[in-house]
Amino acid sequence: MGRHFEVRAAAMAKTAAAKAKIYSRYSKEILVAAKNGTPDPDMNQPLKKAIARAKANSVPSDVIKRAIDKAKSSADETFSEARYEGFGQGAGSTIIIDCLTDNPNRTIANLRACFNKSHSKMGVNGSVSFGYEDLGVLVIPFEDEEAIMEAMLEGDIDLRDVEVEDGYMTITVDPTQLDEAKEAVDKLIPDVKYEVLERKMVPSDEVSLEGEDLELFKRLLTLLDEVDDVQNVYHNVSNA
Repeated sequence: MGRHFEVRAAAMAKTAAAKAKIYSRYSKEILVAAKNGTPDPDMNQPLKKAIARAKANSVPSDVIKRAIDKAKSSADETFSEARYEGFGQGAGSTIIIDCLTDNPNRTIANLRACFNKSHSKMGVNGSVSFGYEDLGVLVIPFEDEEAIMEAMLEGDIDLRDVEVEDGYMTITVDPTQLDEAKEAVDKLIPDVKYEVLERKMVPSDEVSLEGEDLELFKRLLTLLDEVDDVQNVYHNVSNA
Protein backbone atom coordinates (compact mmCIF):
# COMPACT_ATOMS: atom_id res chain seq x y z
CA MET A 1 0.00 0.00 0.00
CA GLY A 2 3.06 2.26 0.05
CA ARG A 3 2.23 4.16 -3.12
CA HIS A 4 -1.10 5.25 -1.63
CA PHE A 5 0.79 7.22 0.98
CA GLU A 6 3.07 9.22 -1.32
CA VAL A 7 6.38 7.84 -0.12
CA ARG A 8 8.03 10.78 -1.82
CA ALA A 9 5.70 13.25 -0.12
CA ALA A 10 8.60 15.62 0.59
CA ALA A 11 8.77 16.35 -3.13
CA MET A 12 5.38 18.04 -2.84
CA ALA A 13 7.02 20.84 -0.87
CA LYS A 14 9.51 21.85 -3.59
CA THR A 15 7.78 25.11 -4.42
CA ALA A 16 7.27 28.07 -2.12
CA ALA A 17 3.52 27.87 -2.72
CA ALA A 18 3.38 24.22 -1.63
CA LYS A 19 5.40 24.98 1.49
CA ALA A 20 3.11 27.89 2.31
CA LYS A 21 0.10 25.57 2.05
CA ILE A 22 1.68 23.08 4.46
CA TYR A 23 2.59 25.84 6.89
CA SER A 24 -0.93 27.26 6.74
CA ARG A 25 -2.47 23.86 7.36
CA TYR A 26 -0.47 23.15 10.51
CA SER A 27 -0.73 26.75 11.72
CA LYS A 28 -4.51 26.39 11.77
CA GLU A 29 -4.30 23.07 13.61
CA ILE A 30 -2.04 24.65 16.23
CA LEU A 31 -4.25 27.74 16.45
CA VAL A 32 -7.39 25.66 17.06
CA ALA A 33 -5.65 23.43 19.62
CA ALA A 34 -4.35 26.48 21.46
CA LYS A 35 -7.74 28.20 21.48
CA ASN A 36 -9.55 25.09 22.69
CA GLY A 37 -7.32 24.97 25.76
CA THR A 38 -4.47 27.00 27.11
CA PRO A 39 -1.80 28.26 24.65
CA ASP A 40 0.89 26.44 26.65
CA PRO A 41 1.92 23.05 25.21
CA ASP A 42 3.09 21.88 28.64
CA MET A 43 -0.49 22.24 29.88
CA ASN A 44 -2.35 21.38 26.67
CA GLN A 45 -1.75 17.88 25.28
CA PRO A 46 -3.63 18.40 21.97
CA LEU A 47 -1.51 21.50 21.34
CA LYS A 48 1.67 19.65 22.24
CA LYS A 49 0.81 16.87 19.79
CA ALA A 50 -0.13 19.34 17.04
CA ILE A 51 3.23 21.07 17.47
CA ALA A 52 5.04 17.72 17.31
CA ARG A 53 3.26 16.84 14.04
CA ALA A 54 4.07 20.26 12.61
CA LYS A 55 7.76 19.91 13.46
CA ALA A 56 7.84 16.41 11.98
CA ASN A 57 6.50 17.93 8.75
CA SER A 58 9.28 20.56 8.72
CA VAL A 59 7.17 23.53 9.79
CA PRO A 60 9.58 26.24 11.09
CA SER A 61 9.54 27.26 14.75
CA ASP A 62 8.65 30.87 13.92
CA VAL A 63 5.51 29.71 12.06
CA ILE A 64 4.50 27.64 15.09
CA LYS A 65 5.14 30.57 17.44
CA ARG A 66 3.04 32.93 15.31
CA ALA A 67 0.13 30.49 15.40
CA ILE A 68 0.28 30.30 19.19
CA ASP A 69 0.58 34.08 19.50
CA LYS A 70 -2.44 34.50 17.21
CA ALA A 71 -4.45 32.17 19.46
CA LYS A 72 -3.63 34.43 22.40
CA SER A 73 -4.69 37.59 20.58
CA SER A 74 -7.77 36.39 18.65
CA ALA A 75 -10.13 35.35 21.40
CA ASP A 76 -13.24 36.04 19.29
CA GLU A 77 -12.11 34.02 16.27
CA THR A 78 -13.46 30.46 16.16
CA PHE A 79 -12.83 27.67 13.67
CA SER A 80 -14.86 24.55 12.96
CA GLU A 81 -14.07 21.35 11.09
CA ALA A 82 -16.12 20.36 8.06
CA ARG A 83 -15.89 17.49 5.59
CA TYR A 84 -17.24 17.61 2.05
CA GLU A 85 -17.49 14.84 -0.52
CA GLY A 86 -17.89 14.78 -4.27
CA PHE A 87 -17.49 13.13 -7.65
CA GLY A 88 -15.10 13.98 -10.46
CA GLN A 89 -15.48 13.39 -14.16
CA GLY A 90 -15.17 9.86 -15.47
CA ALA A 91 -16.30 6.56 -14.03
CA GLY A 92 -15.83 6.14 -10.31
CA SER A 93 -13.63 9.14 -9.45
CA THR A 94 -14.34 10.44 -5.94
CA ILE A 95 -12.90 13.06 -3.62
CA ILE A 96 -13.04 14.04 0.06
CA ILE A 97 -12.18 17.54 1.28
CA ASP A 98 -11.51 18.36 4.92
CA CYS A 99 -11.75 22.02 5.87
CA LEU A 100 -11.07 24.18 8.90
CA THR A 101 -13.04 27.39 8.66
CA ASP A 102 -14.20 30.47 10.53
CA ASN A 103 -16.94 31.07 7.94
CA PRO A 104 -18.76 27.93 6.72
CA ASN A 105 -20.87 29.88 4.21
CA ARG A 106 -17.76 31.26 2.53
CA THR A 107 -16.16 27.82 2.49
CA ILE A 108 -19.06 26.00 0.86
CA ALA A 109 -19.41 28.79 -1.72
CA ASN A 110 -15.73 28.50 -2.62
CA LEU A 111 -15.93 24.71 -2.87
CA ARG A 112 -19.01 24.83 -5.08
CA ALA A 113 -17.16 27.19 -7.41
CA CYS A 114 -14.26 24.70 -7.64
CA PHE A 115 -16.61 21.87 -8.53
CA ASN A 116 -18.55 23.94 -11.05
CA LYS A 117 -15.41 25.16 -12.83
CA SER A 118 -14.17 21.57 -13.21
CA HIS A 119 -17.58 20.17 -14.23
CA SER A 120 -17.58 18.00 -11.11
CA LYS A 121 -20.36 17.38 -8.60
CA MET A 122 -20.56 17.76 -4.85
CA GLY A 123 -22.22 14.93 -2.95
CA VAL A 124 -23.94 14.57 0.41
CA ASN A 125 -22.20 13.37 3.56
CA GLY A 126 -21.43 9.66 3.30
CA SER A 127 -21.86 9.45 -0.46
CA VAL A 128 -18.11 8.93 -0.95
CA SER A 129 -16.45 8.28 2.42
CA PHE A 130 -17.83 4.74 2.70
CA GLY A 131 -15.26 3.76 0.06
CA TYR A 132 -12.31 5.02 2.13
CA GLU A 133 -10.54 3.83 5.26
CA ASP A 134 -9.48 6.24 8.00
CA LEU A 135 -5.83 5.49 8.93
CA GLY A 136 -2.86 6.97 10.73
CA VAL A 137 0.10 6.90 8.34
CA LEU A 138 3.83 7.19 9.02
CA VAL A 139 6.49 6.91 6.32
CA ILE A 140 10.15 6.81 7.36
CA PRO A 141 13.51 5.79 5.87
CA PHE A 142 13.78 2.44 7.68
CA GLU A 143 13.63 -1.23 6.72
CA ASP A 144 13.54 -3.34 9.91
CA GLU A 145 9.91 -4.49 10.00
CA GLU A 146 10.43 -6.73 13.02
CA ALA A 147 11.83 -3.86 15.10
CA ILE A 148 8.87 -1.64 14.22
CA MET A 149 6.37 -4.38 15.04
CA GLU A 150 7.99 -4.87 18.45
CA ALA A 151 7.97 -1.12 19.10
CA MET A 152 4.27 -0.89 18.24
CA LEU A 153 3.50 -3.88 20.42
CA GLU A 154 5.36 -2.33 23.36
CA GLY A 155 3.45 0.89 22.87
CA ASP A 156 0.11 -0.97 22.71
CA ILE A 157 -0.49 0.48 19.24
CA ASP A 158 -3.13 -1.03 16.96
CA LEU A 159 -0.83 -1.72 14.00
CA ARG A 160 -2.73 -2.21 10.75
CA ASP A 161 0.10 -2.78 8.28
CA VAL A 162 3.84 -2.40 7.65
CA GLU A 163 5.35 -2.23 4.18
CA VAL A 164 8.88 -1.54 2.96
CA GLU A 165 9.52 -0.19 -0.51
CA ASP A 166 12.69 1.38 -1.95
CA GLY A 167 14.21 1.88 1.49
CA TYR A 168 11.11 3.53 2.95
CA MET A 169 8.73 1.99 5.44
CA THR A 170 5.01 2.76 5.47
CA ILE A 171 3.36 2.13 8.84
CA THR A 172 -0.41 2.28 9.17
CA VAL A 173 -2.10 2.38 12.55
CA ASP A 174 -5.43 3.13 14.19
CA PRO A 175 -5.96 6.83 13.34
CA THR A 176 -6.59 7.77 16.97
CA GLN A 177 -3.14 6.45 17.89
CA LEU A 178 -1.06 8.39 15.35
CA ASP A 179 0.69 10.48 18.02
CA GLU A 180 1.37 7.44 20.19
CA ALA A 181 2.79 5.60 17.16
CA LYS A 182 5.11 8.56 16.53
CA GLU A 183 6.32 8.40 20.14
CA ALA A 184 7.07 4.67 19.70
CA VAL A 185 9.02 5.34 16.49
CA ASP A 186 10.92 8.25 18.09
CA LYS A 187 11.93 6.00 20.95
CA LEU A 188 13.18 3.32 18.56
CA ILE A 189 14.85 5.68 16.05
CA PRO A 190 15.93 8.98 17.63
CA ASP A 191 16.07 11.91 15.16
CA VAL A 192 14.14 9.97 12.52
CA LYS A 193 12.90 12.07 9.59
CA TYR A 194 9.25 11.58 8.67
CA GLU A 195 8.34 11.67 5.00
CA VAL A 196 4.66 11.34 5.98
CA LEU A 197 3.08 11.74 9.40
CA GLU A 198 -0.64 12.31 9.19
CA ARG A 199 -4.12 10.95 9.37
CA LYS A 200 -5.41 9.96 5.92
CA MET A 201 -8.55 8.75 4.23
CA VAL A 202 -7.27 5.94 2.01
CA PRO A 203 -9.45 4.70 -0.89
CA SER A 204 -10.34 1.02 -0.94
CA ASP A 205 -10.13 1.02 -4.74
CA GLU A 206 -8.50 3.36 -7.25
CA VAL A 207 -9.44 4.42 -10.76
CA SER A 208 -7.42 5.79 -13.67
CA LEU A 209 -8.69 8.67 -15.79
CA GLU A 210 -7.78 9.70 -19.33
CA GLY A 211 -8.12 12.68 -21.65
CA GLU A 212 -10.52 15.45 -20.71
CA ASP A 213 -11.72 13.57 -17.61
CA LEU A 214 -8.18 13.57 -16.23
CA GLU A 215 -7.61 17.23 -17.09
CA LEU A 216 -10.83 18.26 -15.38
CA PHE A 217 -9.99 16.26 -12.27
CA LYS A 218 -6.54 17.85 -12.11
CA ARG A 219 -8.21 21.25 -12.49
CA LEU A 220 -10.42 20.43 -9.51
CA LEU A 221 -7.38 19.54 -7.40
CA THR A 222 -5.61 22.76 -8.41
CA LEU A 223 -8.64 24.90 -7.60
CA LEU A 224 -9.14 23.24 -4.22
CA ASP A 225 -5.48 23.80 -3.39
CA GLU A 226 -6.08 27.54 -3.76
CA VAL A 227 -8.88 27.60 -1.16
CA ASP A 228 -7.44 28.74 2.16
CA ASP A 229 -9.99 26.81 4.23
CA VAL A 230 -9.03 23.45 2.70
CA GLN A 231 -6.83 21.41 5.01
CA ASN A 232 -6.68 18.01 3.31
CA VAL A 233 -7.83 16.50 0.03
CA TYR A 234 -8.15 12.75 -0.54
CA HIS A 235 -9.14 11.05 -3.78
CA ASN A 236 -9.06 7.70 -5.56
CA VAL A 237 -7.54 8.72 -8.92
CA SER A 238 -4.23 6.91 -9.25
CA ASN A 239 -2.78 9.04 -12.05
CA ALA A 240 -3.88 12.53 -10.92
